[in-house]
Amino acid sequence: MITIHMTAASKVGCVRSQNEDMVLLGSHFVRNDAFSTRVDLTNSDRYIMAVADGMGGHNRGDVASSDALHNLEFYFHDLPTGLSPESIKDKFEDWLVSINNIIDSKGRSDEQYKGMGTTLVGLAFYEGQFYTLNCGDSRLYRFRDGDLTQLTSDHSLSNMLGSSQHSNVITNCIGGGATSSFIDIVNITDDIKEGDVYMLCSDGLTDMLPDSIIYTLLAEGSDANTLCDAAVAAGGLDNVSCCVLQF
Repeated sequence: MITIHMTAASKVGCVRSQNEDMVLLGSHFVRNDAFSTRVDLTNSDRYIMAVADGMGGHNRGDVASSDALHNLEFYFHDLPTGLSPESIKDKFEDWLVSINNIIDSKGRSDEQYKGMGTTLVGLAFYEGQFYTLNCGDSRLYRFRDGDLTQLTSDHSLSNMLGSSQHSNVITNCIGGGATSSFIDIVNITDDIKEGDVYMLCSDGLTDMLPDSIIYTLLAEGSDANTLCDAAVAAGGLDNVSCCVLQF
């Protein structure tokens, strides 16, 4: 049995007029709200947690992030039982192709949706195995024994050029007219330990809070709502969303 205590929050911030982020916990969607729950997982269960950041500067990023997470929730829970880790990776890659087609076709049929897109970072539990998912520049961190580690790589121009300064120019996403989207899928089952804390977040949090502040807040036991409030207090230049998972 694996027990996870989870908190999630998603806020509009101080500058933008609407929230294009969304968080998924199991079958619960969070936007402009906060949520907490606990799950007890056995090897026959499945559970998915994800953050999607609708692309700023594009039409209807709020629709893209919502479409991606609602589609992912349905697709994941509809998967057959007994899939191997290799098959699970294939299924998530198939999903990416499908959701890209769905989002892009919506843009072709209605001008208001043209060019909309979203990032996605997630952690999926399927029959005893944990998989990280990453498409874009939202992030997954692990806090363990006083160490904070970013587990995902930003699909961003600044990361590609080796710059430590985040530029908000992403090189990979869902939708957005991208022709070569990809998703990083990593099985981290053997690396998860009791006492671990994992944090999924949009760049609205990491652009406002350096890792040193995130470290301090997680060390103090802060929940997702407290982390988002800190990012808003630091300027809140973008929508801010995060999910904190305590194993």
